[in-house]
Amino acid sequence: MAELTELIRSERLALIEFLETLAPEDWSTPSLCGAWTVQEVAAHIAWAPVMPRAQTAVGLAKAGFRINKASADSARVWARRGTDAILTQLKENAETGATPPGVPIPAALIEALVHAIDIRRPLGKPRPVPVAAFGLAADASLSLRWPLTVVVGGSTRKRVAGLKLVAIGYDWSHGDGPEVHASGECLLRLLNGRPIERSELTGPGADQLFARVSPD
Repeated sequence: MAELTELIRSERLALIEFLETLAPEDWSTPSLCGAWTVQEVAAHIAWAPVMPRAQTAVGLAKAGFRINKASADSARVWARRGTDAILTQLKENAETGATPPGVPIPAALIEALVHAIDIRRPLGKPRPVPVAAFGLAADASLSLRWPLTVVVGGSTRKRVAGLKLVAIGYDWSHGDGPEVHASGECLLRLLNGRPIERSELTGPGADQLFARVSPD
């Protein structure tokens, strides 16, 4: 648990360091996270871990108990607090280790890694997923259960059933069947409902997997 906690802290600090380099126009760039901007994603990961349970329940009720809508509504409101406030709260979270109520600790690592990808990739500044963090995050992504699976578009395990995922450059694989090879960053996007390109996948199972995850 101490190792996991330190990995979360390290990834949070890495994202803060990156965010501090952004120009004003970068913050308004659309992210990989639905219709959210970079600033809205950053605001979400800043205040979701410290949002009181009662406030979470009220926001969920206002959104008709739709988790994704409640998260988006909150992110837009929090983003208006400005980038300085966002960075200050992110630093506090990294220091205290705050995580959203009811969310398992491994999910906090997924959030740190995947939301960093949401932000960095559209800005053209991707970062390889650290070896120490990748396997833990990938395994945790495959272990998510409802209601957390709602956020990523359903059961990832069902989406990759009958295929063997192999992470290029990592000592990690999952499943049995035709192999699909991809970078660690691509696989985390895949396992968490983010868009991927067919060109990012290789192996005999690549076409089959891409057909499952690509928009109709």
